[in-house]
Parts: sequence; C-alpha cells; structure tokens
Amino acid sequence: MRRVDGTVRAVLSDAIATQLKDPRVGFVTVTAVKTSQDLRHSSVYISVLGDARARAESLAGLRSAQGFLQRHLARELALKHTPTLTFAYDESVDRGMRISELLDNEGPDA
Repeated sequence: MRRVDGTVRAVLSDAIATQLKDPRVGFVTVTAVKTSQDLRHSSVYISVLGDARARAESLAGLRSAQGFLQRHLARELALKHTPTLTFAYDESVDRGMRISELLDNEGPDA
C-alpha cells in the first residue's frame, strides 16, 4: 500500500502543479496519501502556503477539481479501481512549526 500511496501522491502532485488551472488553488504541496485496502478511497493530505483564507480557497478548488484529478489518476495508473479522492489539510506542518517556535523561545537558560 505504501507504493500505491507514493505513486498516487506523485501523480497528484504533478497534476496539481502543472495541469490544474483553478485560480483558487495556490501553492499546494501534497504531503501524504492514505489509500484504503480495497483501493476505493484515498485521503489526500495537503499543506498550503498562506493564511487560513488561502487554505480554504485551495481546498475548495481541489474539491471542485476532484473529478478531473480522478480521471487523470485513472489514465496514469493501472489500478483495479480508481480511488475516490478526498482532500484534507495536513495539520502536522503547523504543529511542527509551533513546536519548533516553542523550543526556540525556551532558550538555553530555561
């Protein structure tokens, strides 16, 4: 499943960066993909450069382009089933930055 997730991630990353023309979709990075065992569903986790508004607009753009991205995935991959894509914001990037910020503020004299 890791290989499938990695391949789906690579294909979607390329399609979002080069073929998606929706102006709502900003600088998006596909951070992870989790595909169900039966290959029917894939959760696509993304990070977005920008504020909460940019994040919401990018997610809306990706959700409206879901059919386009699924068709692209079906053409690129020879899978028994093309998974239904769901997009979600990856909170781990924000958490990591927050932890790093907290550690930086602690300093050596804490």
